[in-house]
Amino acid sequence: MRFIIIALLMLFNYFIYAQNLKGKVVDENNRPLEDVGVFNQNTGTHSHTDATGSFTITNTYVQDSVYFSRLGYKTKLIKVSQENLNNRITIVMKESGISLNQVVITSELNALNRIVNVDVQTNSVKSSQEILRKVPGLIIGQHAGGGKAEQIFLRGFDIDHGTDVAISVEGMPVNMVSHAHGQGYADLHFVIPETIENVNFDKGPYYAEKGNFNTAGYVDLRLRKTLDKSLISLEAGQFNTSRLLGMFNFLESENSNAYLASELYLTDGPFNSPQNFNRINIMGRYNYNLSGNQELNLTASHFKSKWDASGQIPQRAVDQGLIDRFGAIDDTEGGKTSRTNLLANYTKIIDENQLFKTKMFLSLYDFELYSNFTFFLEDPVNGDQIYQKENRIIVGAESMFQKKHMVLGNNVQFEYESGIGFRYDNTDDTELSSTLNRQTTLKRIALGDVDEVNTYGFLNAKFKTGKWTFNPTLRLDYFKFDYVNKITEVYDNQSESEVAFSPKLNTIFSVNRNWQLFLKSGIGFHSNDTRVVVANNGEDILPAAYGVDLGTIVKPTNKLALNATLWGLFLEQEFVYVGDAGIVEPSGKTRRLGVEFGTRYQATDWLYLYADINYTYGRSTEEADGEDFIPLAPDLTSSGGILLKELGNFSGALTYRFVDDRPANENNSMTAEGYFVTDLNLNYNWKNWTYGIIVENLFDTEWNETQFATESRLFNEASSTEEIHFTPGTPFYIRGKISVSF
Repeated sequence: MRFIIIALLMLFNYFIYAQNLKGKVVDENNRPLEDVGVFNQNTGTHSHTDATGSFTITNTYVQDSVYFSRLGYKTKLIKVSQENLNNRITIVMKESGISLNQVVITSELNALNRIVNVDVQTNSVKSSQEILRKVPGLIIGQHAGGGKAEQIFLRGFDIDHGTDVAISVEGMPVNMVSHAHGQGYADLHFVIPETIENVNFDKGPYYAEKGNFNTAGYVDLRLRKTLDKSLISLEAGQFNTSRLLGMFNFLESENSNAYLASELYLTDGPFNSPQNFNRINIMGRYNYNLSGNQELNLTASHFKSKWDASGQIPQRAVDQGLIDRFGAIDDTEGGKTSRTNLLANYTKIIDENQLFKTKMFLSLYDFELYSNFTFFLEDPVNGDQIYQKENRIIVGAESMFQKKHMVLGNNVQFEYESGIGFRYDNTDDTELSSTLNRQTTLKRIALGDVDEVNTYGFLNAKFKTGKWTFNPTLRLDYFKFDYVNKITEVYDNQSESEVAFSPKLNTIFSVNRNWQLFLKSGIGFHSNDTRVVVANNGEDILPAAYGVDLGTIVKPTNKLALNATLWGLFLEQEFVYVGDAGIVEPSGKTRRLGVEFGTRYQATDWLYLYADINYTYGRSTEEADGEDFIPLAPDLTSSGGILLKELGNFSGALTYRFVDDRPANENNSMTAEGYFVTDLNLNYNWKNWTYGIIVENLFDTEWNETQFATESRLFNEASSTEEIHFTPGTPFYIRGKISVSF
């Protein structure tokens, strides 16, 4: 009798106590699906499939409801049986049109990604830089021809070209440290937009794996591993614009695949002096699945562009009729640049609980830029044109180990990932010179070699208990800065080093699979230019950013998603190297407070609407009231659109972006005018052909894309004037597109 009772108790425990649900998710062609969200409705536990489609979800009971979700596939629900728990299961997911219904909000730090990627997948972008606009609240502007990296604005920062947002592609950093033009310079033009699969982003300094420049946030573009079909596309339109794109599958087997993509883009732009812009991109990707649950991804790309530019123009020159809005004071501005990248990503799935990843990258980069911001202020005879040049080598690697599905006492689930890595930048003959008409060098202002090394390690832990997730992290960065000044007559090698310690703590409460509350907090930093570091004897060279976010993401219905965040960010004292002048300027402490709202609505299978609005109050904390404005920092921005998806043979989008008026200088005596611009694209699909129309600035709004408060002097002026200088935004701009897939 005693034996029977013990046996019954063991059987009872077997059926009652939680077990692990394990299996694999594949598509209808039996190909593994990566990054499928697996969510237990009853316990709130969740997981994701790895590169082989495998998953494990802990704390699972018989009769639990488990959802499987991924964009582009119908969400699948199963009721867990004892047989499921006893054996590995296989889930087959069917393809479906992109829909908000497919998004499940889980206890992840970047859960908003999954919602915003509906925008990305539904509405194709026209350029890799434009993909940045998909990040809610992020604004970009071009002010020196189509070949220069765009100016970025986010969370009340004028980020210039990337000082306070960490940008990467497949984990390879894009930001340039100690760049000839500006710290953090991030040129994304080497990415072909059609190769982008999704955009991984988040805001604030809360992520252990993100280091330098991650203060206002980060953006990591993910590229397609495979192509569904080969594609040839041709665009042509106003301003002598043409674009030819080719994407070709050239290898497809059971264990490997590869494709090649290439882009040629030509335009004169809307300016009176033609831009003569041309850019060529070539990229190849190779994916190989090795035995033993291993995957190798190799990516190689080459990019080259050159252009002429009309630059920023003073408002008074337009008011006096000297030039029109698309004229130039110095139309010999412009430049050329190139970048060659080699990137390897290797993944080894040790078992269902352990994962090892490593990446290695090499970039060869060249940059030359001619600019003239002040015209004849410094040199009334030859003008103030400057030349900035560098040749750079970037080498880096990172290895990361992840262990999941550990259970601590009282049913606390624990997982962690740890990583180490390095990045080495070498630039030779980084130059700043005064020039005349892009032909004659008048004076060398700065010339030197930069060597900068960043080594780092991080530990990212997650504790899950019930509906709570606690995410404490630690990150340690070591920097070594070396600068050889070649202007001096004697050998002048200067060196400094510094360490940054960045703890973070994030808390998430998952009310259910459609509602998340979060509190994020942490310390981030951005490094200063090596020339700043050595000039300032290593003081204040890694200014810290202290941030906190309190917010929620909720889907009240399957067709509606809402997000709201209240945030604050404090940035320490720093010193800034002004690449355009070769000088070091101090910049004081700043404080920013903001609120963000977003909404997305899947009205029907073919109609999707979204809108984001962002408000920031930013001030310098060490200046007197009225003198404490942060120049050019946007306070109110918004973006949104109406997306049409597969209504018969038609698809398209009507989108807008809005920036309010903002201070152009510290006392707000000059204003950078805001704008509201609307874009339209329409496509008609017939068999394997697509015919499209792309219209930028549909209502031909007169707007200024970038603006600066600058002191300048024109050739015929006796004295200088400080006022708004601007680059005009694109007028009504239409082009046609035809593409064929095969």
